[in-house]
Amino acid sequence: MMLIYWRPKGIHEAIPAAVGAAIILVSGAVSLSSLVDIGVKVSGAAVTIISTFIMALVLESIGFFHWIAAMLAERANGSGVRLFWYTNALCFLMTLFFNNDGSIIITTPILLLLLKSFQLKRHEQLPYLISGALIATASSAPIGVSNMVNLISLKIIDMSLYLQTAMMFVPSMLGLLFLVGMLFAVFYNDLPRTLPPLSIPITPRSFYQHPLSNSDGYDSLKISEQKMKAILLFVLVMRASLFVASYLHIPVEWVALAGAGLLLGWRWYALQMKPFDVLQKAPWHILVFAFGMYIIVYGLNGAGLGYYLVQQLQPYVSNSFHAIFIMGSLMSVLSNVFNNHPALMIGTLTLTEMHIDPIVLKAAYLAMIIGSDIGSLLLPTGTLATLLWLHILKKYRYPLLWSTYTKISLLVIPPTVLVTLTILYGWIFFLSSIHLL
Repeated sequence: MMLIYWRPKGIHEAIPAAVGAAIILVSGAVSLSSLVDIGVKVSGAAVTIISTFIMALVLESIGFFHWIAAMLAERANGSGVRLFWYTNALCFLMTLFFNNDGSIIITTPILLLLLKSFQLKRHEQLPYLISGALIATASSAPIGVSNMVNLISLKIIDMSLYLQTAMMFVPSMLGLLFLVGMLFAVFYNDLPRTLPPLSIPITPRSFYQHPLSNSDGYDSLKISEQKMKAILLFVLVMRASLFVASYLHIPVEWVALAGAGLLLGWRWYALQMKPFDVLQKAPWHILVFAFGMYIIVYGLNGAGLGYYLVQQLQPYVSNSFHAIFIMGSLMSVLSNVFNNHPALMIGTLTLTEMHIDPIVLKAAYLAMIIGSDIGSLLLPTGTLATLLWLHILKKYRYPLLWSTYTKISLLVIPPTVLVTLTILYGWIFFLSSIHLL
């Protein structure tokens, strides 16, 4: 985990995970026969996330996200307060339509360009950057498909994406509204009331020629607004199709793969842009990372960690109320210590060994998602998305101290977790009372 945090010489997090997995296999803690089971649990989630990344890369290559950013900048109409709400809405939607890591990759450079184009001072840019990162990462909670580790855990817990969303969407959305409200209150005095005119138009061409960027983007493209809207509709349909597939017990990864293939094929046919550039940029190392991390967690579980956690926790999770607050709080702590990927996997494997009531099991699992997706934001090391965000800021010459980040996260994350867990308990109680669970 320390190597994943440190990333010496910028190595992918997949390399330490692969080395750790190899050590676990050599030690005999995980048998070769168990690799098949691990592959089944991990492959579907990894394929879904990679397919989503490919769709995001296709849209980025045609200037889709910059079109959206330009539209939001125009709608802000010179108000820094309106820009705050619009940029957070952008970060939320990018995570909802794609995933948290992809949202960070997409929105952070766009926000940097947008804020620089408005000629905002460094302290005036901070509210937009920190709130955008927190919202982008926390927004993976409402639907499991926005986060790879959530998808893997769903497979382990044998819970459909449809049921998870039905039980989780309302509590997590209310929690996100509380979080953005807290961020607005914290940053209110720092937000500029009036924005100066844009010094650089927010277009694909201006972005790729901007000194902050080292991308070789497609600045010569001209996609009509009508086509952009059609593409947006396609993305919405594909996203909705994932839930339909889950409800009909069709593998979600098949639908995600079909969506990515259709979008790549359209770009190749309509714009004469071959798919190789996107396929080269796709994060294939995610497959290695997910597989490696699960082997490590599986080894820890087999070595006795799961048994120890079961013995310590089972007496306290006999009902939904205790299960929600104990498991949600525990996952928040473990995610900040170990990173939310291994933490949620360990927690999920522990739950499967407890033999508790099915409703209590689902409530505890959803509470762990809140701890993993929101509680993990207390420290920058809690999620790979926030580590990636810090790396992008540094790359674009906007280094951020951990102390600056934690000064904000300590104020907003603990109350948000507590409020969201409380709403989750009330929502599950309500669904149970009307016999929907």
